[in-house]
Amino acid sequence: MSDINGFNAAYKILQANAEKLRRQDDLDIDSLVPIVEESAKAYQVCKERIAAVRAALQEHLKEENPDAPQK
Repeated sequence: MSDINGFNAAYKILQANAEKLRRQDDLDIDSLVPIVEESAKAYQVCKERIAAVRAALQEHLKEENPDAPQK
């Protein structure tokens, strides 16, 4: 999907880009496009990793308690 390797790297990108935007006194529209594109890719990586962890956790919990009702 992306050349960003893992949740931590993607999260750091999101933090850095948010800080860049916070520090800007005068909004530079030309610099926004690459920041938004990079942030969107990083967000997608984070979202996919969180979904994978959530699915693995649900599977693990199902295996631990097979009689529990499923949502």
